[in-house]
Amino acid sequence: MTNSFNIKLRNVIKQNQSLLCVGLDPDPNITPLKDVFEFNRDIIDSTQNLVCAYKPNIAFYSALGIDGYKILEKTLSHIPKHIPVIGDSKLGDVPLTSKFHAKSMFERWKFDATTINAYGGYDSIKPFLDYTDKGIFIWCRSSNPDATEIQDLLVQPKQLRKKVMLYEWIATLANKWNTSGNLGVVVGATYPEDLKKVRKICPDMPILIPGIGAQAGSLKKSVKYGTDSSGSNAIFNVSRSVIYASEDTTNFQYAISRAAEFFKNEINSNLNKST
Repeated sequence: MTNSFNIKLRNVIKQNQSLLCVGLDPDPNITPLKDVFEFNRDIIDSTQNLVCAYKPNIAFYSALGIDGYKILEKTLSHIPKHIPVIGDSKLGDVPLTSKFHAKSMFERWKFDATTINAYGGYDSIKPFLDYTDKGIFIWCRSSNPDATEIQDLLVQPKQLRKKVMLYEWIATLANKWNTSGNLGVVVGATYPEDLKKVRKICPDMPILIPGIGAQAGSLKKSVKYGTDSSGSNAIFNVSRSVIYASEDTTNFQYAISRAAEFFKNEINSNLNKST
C-alpha cells in the first residue's frame, strides 16, 4: 500500500519549503488565551504556511479529561487536511493492547503518524506497523538530560559481535523492521553526535527531531547530522519556543508566526550550508 503519510509529508514540505513541525502542547496555566481550542486554532492559523506537520502531545489533552479530548477533536478538525498530523503518544504494550492503541490513534483519531515505544520488542509494535499507510516513529534517543541513564547502557545482542549502546541497537532494529517503508525514529537535537550515529544506521529513514527550541539543542548540528543524503527525511519539532512566543494576547498570533518563520528559515539556511 502506498504510504499516504510519506506522500502527504513530501507534498507539504515542497509546498511550504519547510521541515518545521510545530508541537501543539497547550498548558492552560500559561496559555495567553483561556480557551485552549482558540489558542490552538490561532497557532494553526498563524503557522499553516510555515510548517510541514503538527504534533499534538496527547498528555496535554488527556490531563484535561473529557474536555481535553473534545479540544483535541476540534483541533484536529481545524488543521488543513493537506498537513500531516503526528499524534505524540509513545505507546507500546503487549500485542493485544498495542492493537487497540494503534486502532485508537489511526482509526479513532485518524492521525497520519504516531510515536511509539519499542521496549516490548517487535510483536509489541507490529500492530502499528500493520497500518502501512501511516507513519510510525520509534522513540530512540530522547532529548531529556537523564536519557543517558538507560539509553547509553552497553548491550551485546546475539546478532552482533560487539557491544553497542541501547539507543544504537534500537535504531538498528528500526532499520531492520522498516519493511513497509513506514517506520522512522525519534532522536533529540540535544544529542547531535548520537543523531549522527543514528542517521548512519538509518540512512533512508525519516527522523523526528525534537529539542531545538526551549531544550536548546543544536539546530546547526541537528540539520547537518539529521537530514539524509538528499537534505531531507528529517522533521524538526519546536513546541514551546513557537506557541509561547508571546504572553501578550494582543499580538501573540504575530509573535507565533514570526517565531515559526524564524525556525523555518534557520533550518533552511543551515540545510543549504550542509548540502
